[in-house]
Amino acid sequence: MIESIGKTAGIIWSYLDKNTGEAMTINKLTTATGESKNNIQRAIGWLAREEKITIEQKGRTELIALK
Repeated sequence: MIESIGKTAGIIWSYLDKNTGEAMTINKLTTATGESKNNIQRAIGWLAREEKITIEQKGRTELIALK
């Protein structure tokens, strides 16, 4: 499971890096990467812990972007 989360974290980081300047929702990341929503959420936690992303709350929506 940890390998899968780490792989997904790398996929998210790469996707956000290619789309710099654009914050993404969890749903958009799930659709764009083809990864499961659970793995996306776990990988976001991983990246947040490593201080590689920002998470901004706008109403009920969370926006994910690289630092």
